[in-house]
Amino acid sequence: MSGKLENTVAVITGGNSGIGLGTAKLFASEGAKVTITGRTQSTIDTAIEEIGHGAIGLVSNVGEVASFEPLYTTVNRTFGKIDVLVVNAGIMVMAPLEEFTEELFDQIININYKGVFFTVQKALPFLNEGASIIITSSTVANKGIPNGAAYTSSKAAERSLVRAFAAELAGRKIRVNALSPGAVDTPIFIKAGLSQSTADGMNSFFANAVALKRLGTVDEMAKGFLFLASDDSSYMTGADLVIDGGFRDL
Repeated sequence: MSGKLENTVAVITGGNSGIGLGTAKLFASEGAKVTITGRTQSTIDTAIEEIGHGAIGLVSNVGEVASFEPLYTTVNRTFGKIDVLVVNAGIMVMAPLEEFTEELFDQIININYKGVFFTVQKALPFLNEGASIIITSSTVANKGIPNGAAYTSSKAAERSLVRAFAAELAGRKIRVNALSPGAVDTPIFIKAGLSQSTADGMNSFFANAVALKRLGTVDEMAKGFLFLASDDSSYMTGADLVIDGGFRDL
């Protein structure tokens, strides 16, 4: 590897599976001191074994604002101030509009919007000048998806936060960007509570809806996060890196 993140301190929320795990593995191989978060110790332990390179994992629920300060304090005590913050933890909940409950709505907003806001806010005292913050949005932030009104609008809210954070934190030379994946080969639909057959159908639909006629891979997304985390993107802030196989614009 090229060592693009040599001796940097990186925190990746939701780094215990899927895109977050793939990104953590790549960052660690590029020299970063990596901390991941997840909601269960067992999945964190499994992920840490895969990541290696001295990475650590901490249980932290992005839906609970009180969990952030202990997280950042531990990272600071272990590795020092943070150079790269990947705000990746999120959920997908899909249901017809007429069946969507207030409880489901609040669940999405608490994690995908409120959680993202305070993940960044509570990190501010622990960030180095010139740090890079990357928020995982989604290509569907600009799409109308049946049964996805709450989810897609939460991703659009994340995109708006990126612009506002970038403007506000520029004085500290902190860059804030979004990475918007399309359909990626991960267990996201299963984690959202869909059956295997329904998840397979969703994956097939999205694979056929993109110009490249396939799902993206975790490795392809991780390379995008590495670009935004490293000096390769030193003149980018407030931007949205779309990696979706041509789904949004074609």
